[in-house]
Amino acid sequence: MSGSSALDDPAHCACFNLRKAARAVTQLYDDALRPSGLRSTQFTVLQHLSDAGPFTMSDLADALVTDRTTLTRNLKPLIDKGLVQTTVGDDRRQRSIAITDAGNDALRKALPLWRQAQTRVVAGLATDRWNGMMADLGDVVRLTQVD
Repeated sequence: MSGSSALDDPAHCACFNLRKAARAVTQLYDDALRPSGLRSTQFTVLQHLSDAGPFTMSDLADALVTDRTTLTRNLKPLIDKGLVQTTVGDDRRQRSIAITDAGNDALRKALPLWRQAQTRVVAGLATDRWNGMMADLGDVVRLTQVD
């Protein structure tokens, strides 16, 4: 398909290329975080809960742009390790998720490892490209949101 436009060439598929990049970056962060016992997805959940928690399941799923089934699967090892806790809300159908003291400790220990991976990616792209990519990725997320 030489000379094809991005709209016609499956090799330029936004979904495939974003997922390929996401898998590569996830592997980098998972490798960096391995000594902490956390995976990158778990680190992200703990970071969100630490920064702005507690959350309901639905609100945390929305914040992470994931479905509740995937979120539940990602929360299970964190709950099992005592890093997060769930409580039943005022409405018994809703559960609240909060980080525990052990979760904050795990997050603090993992942060320098995360910072190493983050520095590698940002330095590899240079600040201007990094900032542009962050803006572009935010735009991609927003354009996929259905009102």
